[in-house]
Amino acid sequence: MRTTRELDCNILAERALGGAPIRRTEALAVLAAPDEAVLDLLAAAYRVRRAHFGNRVQLYYLVNAKSGLCPEDCQYCSQSKLSTAPIARYPWMSREQLLDGAARAAAAGATTYCMVASGRGPTDRELDAFCASVRAVKAAHPLRICACLGLLTDEDARRLKAAGVDRVNHNLNTAEAFHGEICSTHTFADRLRTLRAVRDAGLETCSGGILGMGERHEDVVDLAFALREVGAESIPVNFLIPIAGTPLADVHRLTPRDCLRALCLFRFVNPTSELRIGGGREVHLRTLQPLALYAANSIFVGDYLTTEGQAASLDHQMLADLGFAIVPCGEK
Repeated sequence: MRTTRELDCNILAERALGGAPIRRTEALAVLAAPDEAVLDLLAAAYRVRRAHFGNRVQLYYLVNAKSGLCPEDCQYCSQSKLSTAPIARYPWMSREQLLDGAARAAAAGATTYCMVASGRGPTDRELDAFCASVRAVKAAHPLRICACLGLLTDEDARRLKAAGVDRVNHNLNTAEAFHGEICSTHTFADRLRTLRAVRDAGLETCSGGILGMGERHEDVVDLAFALREVGAESIPVNFLIPIAGTPLADVHRLTPRDCLRALCLFRFVNPTSELRIGGGREVHLRTLQPLALYAANSIFVGDYLTTEGQAASLDHQMLADLGFAIVPCGEK
């Protein structure tokens, strides 16, 4: 195995630009690289990012279409059955409420509107209502729609495709070897089956993970390669927000440099995938948020599911200061 001091960042960039993932030993070395190598890693990751995405940034806007009331036991989630976090709990939003969210997404400059629902998966009635809302949003705005509804069947995915959904988010969350540590009510294989259903229905796949839950470097590398294997077009990398009332409330193990190293790793392993800085960027990256966009090419604007995000105006200013252009609403 290469030591971190022997790791040649230019070789990593060349390999990724050639379409090949970096080697597993190199991936582990990226995560273990010393702090003084982080800028070299970012420069190499930026070469790959620029080749595929230029200096453009995609903005995404989230709405929590159904909050809480979830029978799953995901340890990180404020909406799970284990959580005592004081969050809003409500059934599915009305079509009018989801249309209001779409208007906010367009006003914030987002290209993609993400509608997320807690729970194991939608009932037929819930899916009917959701599909009707998707059609209404598509008629009113030039937004792309990403649906995150839990576990899906083949028929569920086909119905979403017919309604006009562009992509489905279903995160692998972590490596298969670590999955049992954070959830027991469904398996890693269940998540893979949903992603296969999404792909088979002709929908784009959005799948990523959460870092900082106590996983090892080997687990982060396994996740990055698993996302390459499933062909995720869009990869959100979230950083654990330790929410009071959840089992992982006291877990806080990431530094801003850890986050930057991880984003470089995901870029090298998945060079052509849209890489999004997800939840927790404000908590963990802090003042180094702008540097993360030399590896990633997408962010969420506004709030997350049950936690507040940075003001959209600050995100727009950050992108302007970087000299990056926001992809206009209606463009891919």
